[in-house]
Amino acid sequence: MNRTVLSTLICLLFCLLSLPLSLEWGWCQEIQIREKIISEFTQRSPNEWGVKVKGVKTKLNTDQKVIALTFDACGGPKGKRYDARLINYLEAEKIPATLFISGKWIDANFEILKKLVKNPLFDIENHGLSHKPCSTTGRSAHGIEGTKNVGEIIDEIEQNALKIKTLTLRKPKYYRPGTAYCDEVCVEIAGALGYEVVTFSLLGDVGAMLTGSQVKEVLLSAPPSSIILLHMNRPESGTAEGVIKAIPELKKKGFSFVKLSEYPLY
Repeated sequence: MNRTVLSTLICLLFCLLSLPLSLEWGWCQEIQIREKIISEFTQRSPNEWGVKVKGVKTKLNTDQKVIALTFDACGGPKGKRYDARLINYLEAEKIPATLFISGKWIDANFEILKKLVKNPLFDIENHGLSHKPCSTTGRSAHGIEGTKNVGEIIDEIEQNALKIKTLTLRKPKYYRPGTAYCDEVCVEIAGALGYEVVTFSLLGDVGAMLTGSQVKEVLLSAPPSSIILLHMNRPESGTAEGVIKAIPELKKKGFSFVKLSEYPLY
């Protein structure tokens, strides 16, 4: 008897013996999905590693003059802060954005996220429970150790999705791995869980390392339909300054700003 069949029988037994039935059945279904994905992908070997591997979404599928600003909140020792100046500016100017939030950042900024969730300008999306690169074999990126196997990938994605859903009352649609690095098998696993993996067209602040002038220069170079990756967790960086300086000029050029959910991605 294989692992998937065994887990199904165990789930049925629990569901028959437990109340309320609807809640237990939902839990059983989650276990079955997990076991099915582990069974399907454990023997797969990845051939690619990077930020734009097969299946990753990097652009908006439109010919309109729009840009999607996306902001990562990574967590970690230096990444748990909140760039209030940046977010306050977006709110004041009514600039929509997609916020990719990690579980580590949620734990450090729960009350702030509760407020952000209430603002329709922002979509809250999944940046992983522990901000790990998404690897089926334990590869690292930028000194950060990645997930080691299929089970860890599922936990990294789904446990953070649960944190987000608790506040937003909806499951995230998009997943961006920690550091944006992944392999193509991870992209397929995320797809089996119901997510699109999104990285970027342009790095807007290169890990929140650029000056304000450099961030502005990158943003002004963005072509239509770009997905730009920036950070909202490093208030000491030049990100806020660059965004604040660039947006008026981009508007003069005829650009408007959208959330990822407003267009198909490719």
